[in-house]
Amino acid sequence: MEAFFATQNEPAYRARQILQWVHQYGVTDFNVMSNLGKSLRQKLSELTECPLLTPIIDKTASDGTRKWLLRLNDGNCIETVFIPETSRGTLCVSSQVGCMLNCTFCSTATQGFSRNLSVAEIIGQVFFAVRALSAENGRHDRTITNVVMMGMGEPLLNFDNVVSAMSLMMEDLAYGLAKRRVTLSTSGVVPEMHRLAQVSEVSLAVSLHAPNDELRDQLVPINKKYPLAELMAACKQHFPADSKRKVTFEYVMLKDVNDSPALAKQLVRLLEGVPAKLNLIPFNPFPKTHYVCSDEETILRFKDIVSRSGIQTTVRKTRGEDIDGACGQLVGDFKDRTRRKERFLREKISIQVED
Repeated sequence: MEAFFATQNEPAYRARQILQWVHQYGVTDFNVMSNLGKSLRQKLSELTECPLLTPIIDKTASDGTRKWLLRLNDGNCIETVFIPETSRGTLCVSSQVGCMLNCTFCSTATQGFSRNLSVAEIIGQVFFAVRALSAENGRHDRTITNVVMMGMGEPLLNFDNVVSAMSLMMEDLAYGLAKRRVTLSTSGVVPEMHRLAQVSEVSLAVSLHAPNDELRDQLVPINKKYPLAELMAACKQHFPADSKRKVTFEYVMLKDVNDSPALAKQLVRLLEGVPAKLNLIPFNPFPKTHYVCSDEETILRFKDIVSRSGIQTTVRKTRGEDIDGACGQLVGDFKDRTRRKERFLREKISIQVED
């Protein structure tokens, strides 16, 4: 923004003024920006725009989780979710329209892929949510304290736009979030993980879901390109050696697929030497999936095996399931360039007919 204002023969501090007007005060009408000269306001109105996302659906779950279907300027729609808790509020932000990857247990993956989101469309979700939540009579439990790039899409496959948007989330003149309170979740795009470590200090979460290559190839197909040996090496190196920060590993619990005691022991061996925390995620069902969530006893047994090794292990509480706002359930409304959704439905119909 400073470079832009330089091209307009304006001082660099104009960038700081605009950041505050837009992100802190929520003002997108340049004519209201009273500390800008009239000629500059006119010029900005002619040369620039502040595109806003339009809410199409606004749902609140029984547990207070709130989900929005937001329409982009091209007609595509994405989903954004807010999860309120006693001591914090987490906003789950999308990075792509759909997802390039094809993780078999994820509803978003069955919808295919359209395109990457722009910086404006990513940070626009935060802009929208801040204003929507503050309108709820100033309720203290609706404050956004954390942002997770865990919505629709693989963030590292939209690297530059995601990093720029996260920088705005942490910018004191915008949203002022601490680096530990912004988390990027990846399925394991190893080259981009190395890049991320060089340019950003945000927290890192890795969608693991299996402790060996054979099983992970089935659940998370990108593992065929970046197998576990490469992924674990990248995780070991991600934070500085003198840092106490840890990588969070996400592991969805699938009945009779990845939840056995033997696999729990494999997982312990896989994470040996990695600065790791483990988050076990009960599987959230979606239409036409053949997966079933592990029962509570199995999840707790799995947790106990891993915990005994000294790895901090928690079981994620399912939130927003009754509005399809839980992990793995996000589905937008867009034109699928991959035709994956069409194939998914055709295959399911074929199986039902055969049965």
